[in-house]
Amino acid sequence: LLLLCYTEEAAVIVSGLKNTDVFVGESATFTCELSHPGVKNVQWWLDGSPLHNNFVTEISQQDGMIHTLTLNDVACHDSGTVTFRAGSLISSAKLLVKGISLLE
Repeated sequence: LLLLCYTEEAAVIVSGLKNTDVFVGESATFTCELSHPGVKNVQWWLDGSPLHNNFVTEISQQDGMIHTLTLNDVACHDSGTVTFRAGSLISSAKLLVKGISLLE
């Protein structure tokens, strides 16, 4: 019985999200790497709102371990906290969208 507990090792976050600063109109990419695949209930959030795959929001994964979120053509109101959740694992980072100043 004890051996069974260790055969299905719980996944951990190997590399979490990093704070990202971009300018208006650029893309912002966030990546989270898990120790192994198979984690259920993977979800991305921006300031508490769940994100879904569409032409502005690209959500992808590689080998079930590397999860990537790309926000295209960001605007100032996209600034906030990006959160990646996979099962009980959570990683968060700040997105800061900077306006382009016309003043020299």
